[in-house]
Amino acid sequence: MATAFSSDGEAALRRELRAAVAAAPRSDLDGFYEMGRAAAFVRDGGFRKVALQFPDELLADAVEVAGRMEAATGAEMYVLGDTTYGSCCVDEVAAEHVGAEAVLHYGPACLSPCRKLPVLHIFGQQPLDVGRCAEAFRELYPEQQSRVVVLSDVVYAHAMGELEQQLCPEYPNIIFSRLVCGDPPGPAVPGEERKFGRQFMVEAAGGLQDYAMFYVGAEGLALTSFMLTWNCCPFSSFNPITGCGRRETLNVNRALMRRLYLVERARDASVVGILVGTLGVAGYLTVLQHLRELLRRAGKRSYTLAVGKPNPAKLANFLEVDIFVLVACAQNSLLDSSDFYRPVVTPYELELACNPAREWTGNYLTDFRDLLPGSCAHVELPPAVPAAEAVPDVSLITGKMRATHLCDPLTSQLPPSTALACRDQTRALAEISPAASFLESRSWRGLEQQLGQTPISKAVQGRRGIAIAYEDEG
Repeated sequence: MATAFSSDGEAALRRELRAAVAAAPRSDLDGFYEMGRAAAFVRDGGFRKVALQFPDELLADAVEVAGRMEAATGAEMYVLGDTTYGSCCVDEVAAEHVGAEAVLHYGPACLSPCRKLPVLHIFGQQPLDVGRCAEAFRELYPEQQSRVVVLSDVVYAHAMGELEQQLCPEYPNIIFSRLVCGDPPGPAVPGEERKFGRQFMVEAAGGLQDYAMFYVGAEGLALTSFMLTWNCCPFSSFNPITGCGRRETLNVNRALMRRLYLVERARDASVVGILVGTLGVAGYLTVLQHLRELLRRAGKRSYTLAVGKPNPAKLANFLEVDIFVLVACAQNSLLDSSDFYRPVVTPYELELACNPAREWTGNYLTDFRDLLPGSCAHVELPPAVPAAEAVPDVSLITGKMRATHLCDPLTSQLPPSTALACRDQTRALAEISPAASFLESRSWRGLEQQLGQTPISKAVQGRRGIAIAYEDEG
């Protein structure tokens, strides 16, 4: 699974820029980018500086869109040419660099709520053959009493009303999800499902497990997240680009087994790197603090790393880290780390590994906000257990004994005795960090001064040339 997080950037450098929207001619630019709605948002809010965030595939239209928006609103428009993390998230950090008062986010979006700035999402009305989509739905669900929830990629949301008009008279038990930008007001009512910026009401007595899912959109991270989260429901999809419908055959159980293997790796880890994968999603600071506390109570060391878009080369610089946990939006949390030197897990998987009170129930959570206090899936940490009373546990990977009990929150602040060493001849104690301990175990540690050990000699002329062919090598 290729994602923006694991890309080395070469594809972006070599990609040819084509027309941003092949199906939308220049005369329809106002309709595709919903200029009227965007201009009303800027004027009604009284914003004088607005940031326009485009994904790579829409950057070709950025200059013209910015010019039209400035002419229509009188406000200054700033185009964000590159995003710090995934393009589906609102880049509030880059917007604040120019003092923007609001953000217009164009293209696909994860619909994660933001912390500070007002945001208007313009998804881009990609074309959809509604008649062919309805025909594919009828082929996949010939029984008219079928219970089906219809989901869609955000770029096809504009056509869901027309599809609903065609299918609802024939299928009385069909449910269409609605897009919700930000957190909906008020708590969820019984039977209401709110995830991934979608909202729908389940009316069957058996709940969501009595329904099938029909997704309108191309294969990608959004569909994978849906299938893992609602893994009790059979999925089918319609690809508007190819015009074909199919039953999804992704082996969800196999994918979950892979994720549970990563949970075992997290249980064995002693040093964990917390990767900051977003600075705009609401609650990311709270979950960072929650993960630090969880790792401290579990007796594991942690480092917080902000590396932008993670890739194997960047993370290979931290060899002392046993495993990484990525704090990102729901769509970008499932990072395929098969090419990485160390595995990358989600906050939910780290909780499964470190919180003895959280048990695997078959449900998978990709939104880190579900783990925070006050959410429906939050699980409190159990009381500390003395080491003598802890239940022994054996690693399924290494076969070695490991500690799975939580430390006392007061005593866990002190470093263990194994992390202390003599600093000098005065017998002063110094704490050894995990990075220093790892460096001590390596055969090559870099250039060393070796004062007093190297004999003093006069300066002599060294080799000349380049490393591939010195002059004295013929």
